Amino acid sequence: MTPVAAALLGVFLGVVAGLIFGAVVWSGRARGVAAAEVTNQHALATISQLRSVVILADASGSVRAASAPARGLALVHGSQLSSAPLTELLRQAKESAEPLTVDLDVPNPSGGTMHLSVRVTALPPGLWLFSAEDRTEDHRFTATRRDFIANISHELKTPIGAISLLAEATQTARDDPAMVDEFTRRIAVEARRLNELVSQIIALSRLQSDDPQLDFAPVDVDQVIAASVARCQESALKAEMRITVGGQTGCSVAGDGAQLEAAVTNLLQNAIAYSDIGARIAITTGLVDSGSGEHVELRVSDNGIGIARDDLPRIFERFYRVDPARSRASGGTGLGLSIVKHVASAHGGTVSAWSEPGAGSTFTLRLPVKGPNPV
Repeated sequence: MTPVAAALLGVFLGVVAGLIFGAVVWSGRARGVAAAEVTNQHALATISQLRSVVILADASGSVRAASAPARGLALVHGSQLSSAPLTELLRQAKESAEPLTVDLDVPNPSGGTMHLSVRVTALPPGLWLFSAEDRTEDHRFTATRRDFIANISHELKTPIGAISLLAEATQTARDDPAMVDEFTRRIAVEARRLNELVSQIIALSRLQSDDPQLDFAPVDVDQVIAASVARCQESALKAEMRITVGGQTGCSVAGDGAQLEAAVTNLLQNAIAYSDIGARIAITTGLVDSGSGEHVELRVSDNGIGIARDDLPRIFERFYRVDPARSRASGGTGLGLSIVKHVASAHGGTVSAWSEPGAGSTFTLRLPVKGPNPV
């Protein structure tokens, strides 16, 4: 949670606590009943309308009020706390007389698991306020970062280890010029692979930290395609592949030209890497109106090896490879499609894939003509 959001939540909880406490004292004095049995109906009605997880309970765990999300997550059933961790948290809070916090994993009604940070605070007299912060995105980010670091370590280790072994072999074979030539050639290949991997990591890091909308300007899609094809032409010719360009010309989008060129280049490199010798690769462009505004659709199609249905949902993950051996042989880093996805998202667009094993693949990059709406 950001400092601003935390401050706003603190202010809100203070207001609710004040309303309840003030109403309890006022009602107790006016009616002469036990203060612990008096609650403010307006405050309770407010809690029930909140979109965050908030529960008001007494010392026995009987719920006086609960927000809809609290009930939707099955933290409350009827008029009782239904979560054993919350009941235990209440018990500990009563013993310590201090606000306490517990991390709680609960099933999400839409599927998956939500990670909540639940805090319980005493409210006089004898009432306890539970408030929860959704930490699901934080957990997902931490897990993604951990996996990313682990993957980077593994990917860097491969070419570095190969270079080290080849350097030792070169020293051993110093009296054999042919072997020295072969080893140094392979060292150069691994060095290029290492350089490409580091470059892709830096590119992905910049995409995640920069706001490309700050540099948005009209971008000629034809120029982006021409530059991308030029960058991939040598690789295509070596594999006896032909890249053709067709569709509607003269299209323009609002964006960052360098990022869009990187995205299209990665799509072409991916098509080359996963196609056999002599394959055909085609880029087509067209304008479409999907109801949410005019978009430019850029499709990169090949008649390569294709992608299995089980692999399709994961192809945009960092370092995920459908065929690791083939990808490494072609110099792939496993980051290309991740970069495409980040570029598409930053431009308010999408990227999708269709594929059939043995029939090839088609990647569709859809970009809004006017760029994303400002936040």
